[in-house]
This record gives sequence, C-alpha cells and structure tokens, in this order.
Amino acid sequence: MTPLTVVLLDEISWMGGYDADFAGHLKWAWDKLFHRHDRLVMVICGSVSAWIKENILDNTGFAGRFSRDYILPELPLSACPAFWGPVAGTISSREMFDVLSVTGGVPRYLEEIDPALSAEENIRHLFFTPQGKLFKEFDDTKKSILKALAAGPKSGAELSAELGLANTGHFAEHLRSLAEGGFITPDNGINPETGRSARIDRYRLRDNYTRFYLRCVEPRKGEIAVGGYRFASVEQIPGWNSIIGLAFENLIVNNWTELLPRIGIGNAIVESAAPFRRVSSDAAKGVQIDLLIQTPRTIYAVEIKRKNKIGQEEEREMEDKIARLKPRKGMSVRPVLVYDGSLDPQLSGSGYFAATIDASELLRQ
Repeated sequence: MTPLTVVLLDEISWMGGYDADFAGHLKWAWDKLFHRHDRLVMVICGSVSAWIKENILDNTGFAGRFSRDYILPELPLSACPAFWGPVAGTISSREMFDVLSVTGGVPRYLEEIDPALSAEENIRHLFFTPQGKLFKEFDDTKKSILKALAAGPKSGAELSAELGLANTGHFAEHLRSLAEGGFITPDNGINPETGRSARIDRYRLRDNYTRFYLRCVEPRKGEIAVGGYRFASVEQIPGWNSIIGLAFENLIVNNWTELLPRIGIGNAIVESAAPFRRVSSDAAKGVQIDLLIQTPRTIYAVEIKRKNKIGQEEEREMEDKIARLKPRKGMSVRPVLVYDGSLDPQLSGSGYFAATIDASELLRQ
C-alpha cells in the first residue's frame, strides 16, 4: 500500500499575512498538485481561527474541498497534571490550580512549566520577566473588547456603549470571531425562572491566559520589559486574591462537564449550563450564581470558592441566593459547592449541599 502523506501547514494565518493572495496560491496548489494524490491529506491549522474561517472555510473557491472543520478545545483538567511529569503526585492541587488559572488548559503554555519551581516562581518567570515565554505583546485587533471583558461579563450593547462603538453587524462579527477562537463565550443559558433562553447574551472572557495577561501583565509591561518589576510574592500584586479567585472560578465554569458525575446527574439531559445574573429591580432583589446546571427537572446552583478556609458562611450565602432565585413551577433546586481549600467539618457534615466537590478530584484521571 502507498504510504499516507500528510502536508501540515501550522499557523497558516502568519503565512497568509505576507501575501494577500495566499489563499489563491493554496487553491492552485491543491487543484493542480495535491488532489492528484489519493493518499495525501492536507491539514491547515492556526491560533487565529477567524482568519481560517474568512479565507478558507467561507471562501467560495474552496467549496467542497475540505472534509473536516475542528476547533481544538483546551485540555480537560484531568489531563493537565501530566505536564508536571513524574513529580506530579508530589505537587499540591493548589499549586496546579494557581498555574492553570492563569494559563488554562492550553498545551503550548503548559509545556513551559518547570516542575522544579513552585507555582509562584513559574508565574514569575513566565509572565513577569523580560525573557518570559508568556510575556509578550498581546496582539489582537479585537483587544479593546477583550480588555473590557477582563473586568467582568457584559452584553453586546454594554460593550459597544463602553467602547464607544456602534452596535452593528460589524461589531457582532467581532464578537462572533472572538467566540469562534475560544477567547470569549456567550453565556446564554436558560433563565431558571422562565424556562426560556436568555433574551440577551452576556459575553464572558473565557480564555484564562488572556484574562490574566490583560489584568496583571499588560499594565506593567514597561517595567517588566526592562527588568524593573519585582516582587517577593505574587500576593503582593494588587488585588491578587480576587484576581486568582475569579480566574479559578472561570476555570471551573469552563470545565463544567467534569462536575456532572460528581453531582450525580448521570445520564440526565443537561439543557443549560452557564453563570446566572439577575439585576436588582423594584420587583425583586438581584442575584448572581457562579454556575447553574439545569436538567428538565432540577436546577443545580453551583458555588465556586478558592479560600484557605471554607466555613459555614458559604452555606448561609447560598441559602440567601437560592431564596432570591424564583425557579419556575415543578423545578427542584439543589445547591452544590466546588472548592479549593480546607473545608470546615461542620459544613461538610450539615447535609445542606447536595454535593461538596474538592476541586483536586478534577485533576485525577
């Protein structure tokens, strides 16, 4: 049998950036050369998926010429400890989560981990030194949208108003391409109070590396570039505990499917999984829940916490949130706690939470 030949063009958007007719040359090469070989497979890939969609997938010249379109997701949390190598079993889940909270499950970033260094030192060397592999200018034409979302989720209308841009189809296209690239996600889950899809999409900055870079690195890039930004501990970075706590929450929300067997959902149909927020009004108090997982009969209200000590105040806080939630008739509400820290025995023994999930479980195969 003739051996299979694979032609792989990586980071194709960079190649195409040097020639406006790159797509035309590629089409000529395929039509005149490559397609003659029945044992040849051509793979194109890149980190700028919007370029691939615009220039290849949506290009009528390539109609019928591609067989599979695949957006590669981040690795699941259970696969990530492998990047710490043979010492993974001796590294605490807190250290791993600190690194994963600023990189996400992106293999290229995780390859840069030095297992001999603590999480703090890895973050310092990767982000806060001039030679750091993850200290670089974040080059994206839609950077202003990402920066706005780094401060918290927003609707398209809120984003356009904040940025002073017209909320037109062109702006919507920017949001769509960022979503397709995995940078943001529209959290348009079902409203638990009405059973209908949310009328307005609220966009969340999904990519943990982008979130951390824009919040912590870019404001200090001038000092970092000349080696002038120094700190004894990452906790000296202003607002560190809040930043890493929200990043951890984002990491868990991104990996919500890994919670299902631990919640006990089994094979039930999941109709919606997204953060939920209702603003305060004259008719009702506002409520914000980290993650709502909804099946046809049950709403799982998930609280996500990263604290050294997690006590009974979390139970009282969740009770208040659920009291403000007005689920539609016939729906049960079950509270769930996902945590990284030391759990108060009284909390774990109270029986209030339908499930208390130690986040370290998510790092195991």
